[in-house]
Amino acid sequence: MRGFDIVKAKEALLSMLKWRKEFGVDAIAKDFKLNEYEKVKKYYPHGFHGVDRNGRPVYIERIGMVELMALLNEISIDDFIKYHISEQEKTLNLRFPACSLAAKKHIASTTTILDVKGVGLNSFSKPARELFTGIQKIDSNYYPDTLNQLFIVNAGSSFVVLWKMLKAFLDARTLSKIHVLGNKFQNRLFEAVDQSNLPEFLGGTCTCSEIGGCLMKDKGPWTNPEISEILKNVERNEEYRDESSSNGLSIGECSGLQEFTDEELNSFSLRNFKIVSEEVSALERCLDDSKTILQDLKSKQEEIESHIEQLKRLTISVNKSPSD
Repeated sequence: MRGFDIVKAKEALLSMLKWRKEFGVDAIAKDFKLNEYEKVKKYYPHGFHGVDRNGRPVYIERIGMVELMALLNEISIDDFIKYHISEQEKTLNLRFPACSLAAKKHIASTTTILDVKGVGLNSFSKPARELFTGIQKIDSNYYPDTLNQLFIVNAGSSFVVLWKMLKAFLDARTLSKIHVLGNKFQNRLFEAVDQSNLPEFLGGTCTCSEIGGCLMKDKGPWTNPEISEILKNVERNEEYRDESSSNGLSIGECSGLQEFTDEELNSFSLRNFKIVSEEVSALERCLDDSKTILQDLKSKQEEIESHIEQLKRLTISVNKSPSD
């Protein structure tokens, strides 16, 4: 992040923490509900659908089918941004950990596909610019490095002109991950994503017809009941540890931490850095408490040994003294 510049990385982290507090991100992640969900999906077709060949979540948008004015009649730009943030938080806290479990390796980025068929200069209206720049700023500043690669497919000549304008809003690192493809994109896309994880409109074999289309399903490892249960166990352990560590942990309290099964322990190492670092911190606090107690015991032992030596010397002195 930030070209491994420690100062810039620190500034970015502090800025992110400030933004999360001021914008109420934790509350949005927990409480925000999009009542217009189905209509938003209708006027802005998008969603997660399966994983790529490396186990990363696949996110798809059909930009050419967006009906922006109809969308904004149903939801304000501010609420749409809150919805976007809630989805980003769900990806960090649920989709990435679930994909890590399924792939048995650390997953922390997405593969994104934008279908831009029919998109041109007239698509980039003032409301569209406001929405695009608002979301792009949030993703770039506060959710950095979560994009593995982006495939822009069905890019016609009109989009190519528009793309020259859009590139100005993106940094060089992000641009290096983007592949702009025409209407013969399938072979390139299949290299990254298996056809079974792609909807028919992208050349795949999936329809999700039972729920009204692939972009309505939110299909992926994060909906697997077994994986969900493991993640819930990890979360419960985190909540217990947070409560127990608020005033420091004693040795007895450390022994009360929930033990993981082999499967959970293996999956836990694949969780995001926050969870791993918190587990390490809790164990380090236990170790520090143990060291303090052992030091107290050692001090007490030395005190007792000194007292014994004094009694021994006193006994010897009494035995050597002349009798009355």
